[in-house]
Amino acid sequence: MRRIAVPWGVLALWIAVLALAGPFAGKLGDVQHDRAVDYLPASADSTQVAKIQERLPGGETTELVLVYHRDGGLTAADRETAARQVAEVDRELDLMKAPEGVPSKSGDTLMYPVASTGPGTDEKARDAFVNDVRDIAHDTAGMGVDVGGPGALATDASEVYQSLDGPLLYTTVAVVALLLILIYRSPFLWLVPLAVAGVADFLSMGVAYGLNQAFGTTISGQSQGVMTILVFGAGTDYALLIVSRYREELRRFERPYEAMRAALRGCGPAVLASSATVAAGLLCLLAADLNSSRGMGPLGADGVLCALVAMLTLLPAVLVLLGRRVFWPLVPAFGSRPKERRSLFTAMGSSAGRRPRAVLGVGAVLLGARALGSFALPGSLEQEDSFTDRPDSVVAMRTLADAYPESSSQPITVIAPTGKAGEALATARATDGVSRANSGRSGGGWTEIDVVAKAAPQTPAETATLEALREGLDGQGAYVGGPSAEQLDLKDTNARDRLVVVPIVLAAVLLILVVLLRSLVAPLLLLTAVVAVWGAALGIGGLVFGPLFGFDGTDPGLGLLSFVFLVALGVDYGIFLMHRMREEVLGGAPTGAAALTALRTTGAVIASAGLVLAATFSVLTSMPMVQLVELGFVIAVGVLLDTFLVRTYLVTSASYALGRKVWWPGPLSRARDEAAPPPAQERELAPTP
Repeated sequence: MRRIAVPWGVLALWIAVLALAGPFAGKLGDVQHDRAVDYLPASADSTQVAKIQERLPGGETTELVLVYHRDGGLTAADRETAARQVAEVDRELDLMKAPEGVPSKSGDTLMYPVASTGPGTDEKARDAFVNDVRDIAHDTAGMGVDVGGPGALATDASEVYQSLDGPLLYTTVAVVALLLILIYRSPFLWLVPLAVAGVADFLSMGVAYGLNQAFGTTISGQSQGVMTILVFGAGTDYALLIVSRYREELRRFERPYEAMRAALRGCGPAVLASSATVAAGLLCLLAADLNSSRGMGPLGADGVLCALVAMLTLLPAVLVLLGRRVFWPLVPAFGSRPKERRSLFTAMGSSAGRRPRAVLGVGAVLLGARALGSFALPGSLEQEDSFTDRPDSVVAMRTLADAYPESSSQPITVIAPTGKAGEALATARATDGVSRANSGRSGGGWTEIDVVAKAAPQTPAETATLEALREGLDGQGAYVGGPSAEQLDLKDTNARDRLVVVPIVLAAVLLILVVLLRSLVAPLLLLTAVVAVWGAALGIGGLVFGPLFGFDGTDPGLGLLSFVFLVALGVDYGIFLMHRMREEVLGGAPTGAAALTALRTTGAVIASAGLVLAATFSVLTSMPMVQLVELGFVIAVGVLLDTFLVRTYLVTSASYALGRKVWWPGPLSRARDEAAPPPAQERELAPTP
């Protein structure tokens, strides 16, 4: 009776949980934001400027630039058309002041700066305002019109992130489904882990909404997309391990319920430890100052833990209820033995065991050579280069840069206490590199000052002007912000976050591994391996981002985020391997033989899991944002390196070479460890050298 009641009870409990989570999951889109403050450093000057602007009369300003252009020069009719369209924009959309046209020296471009407080901080209102301007200012008789500026860039980015949810989910599901069909070779079995992962994703959305309401967790399009990837990637990995062990136990136990209990006892600790490691590593991002990174930590951990709970409860219940027939046509019969066949991982392990030091040396050289490519990474990614395609806003900014090389088309915003506004204005005008500065709105004890630099946006010359402006205003209680200042703060804060977060991640993961493996050497071995993988993956990115993908820059947050994900996820597979190795050693096997047995028994599962995880992250490379493409590529490459080079060859070789020392200072390191050859079965299946 219990064998039937428990699975049905678990299923009923999940139905109740989903019913409770449903209303919250449906509201997640309402709290997803992709404003500047959602990605900026919490303590940066530019963040303070954005927050104070929201409180000024009229709220936050949406700034645009209308760019009229004709190759060969604008005609008098073109200028009349431009003036008429801009007047209609002013009349229909309630601008702060009537725009004035600024012609280029070449005579082929005319720009109109446009600003409005109408949309305020409402992203939907801002997007509607930008699209209304684009509807009014349209191409006419060969004259091109593009709408650029910070507001247009933000709208284009927001539309991209809002469009990710559907394609990202569908593509991820399709990729995982295809791989599961190939792995299981069953017309039915692949549906079970995929459906359970979908349930976990739905639950994670409800939990994410709760985190936002309870703790104010930042939810952006980027963090929500990564959460979905983690649910399907990590969840499928756990499912592969559980189903593989369950298949083994079905040959030993007649009833599926007893087989599943044995499977969970065998692989449950490894799954729990691996998920705890990933979640702990991601939660270390809470120490970051960057809002987007700090928000990604809890959401990533939410995805991993929801996947864990679903795979340890709902998946076993469904499999038990479906019985052996779910494995059709390869049904594991009770009392049967799997066919012995030549195993790729047996051969790989045996070759690593014959010359462990040579394998370690070659592997270290390969990873080190790949890591050198990181020096070829492009410079920091500029805001207008963050799209894989060139939307209207980017075309406008490129046109402005070519037509007005002597002046910036993107103002710098200074927010000063009203009592010191005059002094701040004088300081701004006297700063080297400033073309002009004018006082704007005041309210709430603050005054806004618009500063225009002589140099083009996000160039070294403009950066020097920004730094000189901040130095001159130091002590006056003023803040310097705007799009260029935001990019500078992002770069500086990411450098600071790497110095803070990386040691915390390493310490947290090391502590979990020490507790799990009761050793110090084995955890250090695993950590060294995943750090080497991270360096090699970044290096490969440096070799392809510019020449192959045509990217003009690297996301400042790529180093930190890829490190956290690769360390946490890479150690995940190390736990599967080392946990099985420790089981073999506890059973009396020498460490060298245990390493080969662990690789033989878990190699196929780890390889399948690595392929699934790499494929899910590679889905990000099809997205239209450079930041997502770079992150997905580096993580996917790193997971593949970890799966097929580090786990199979380097960790196995190091364990074989170290022997019992790998368990130092635990009790296993003090037992006698003979230099035993591989078991007979492995010697027979290994290829002749």
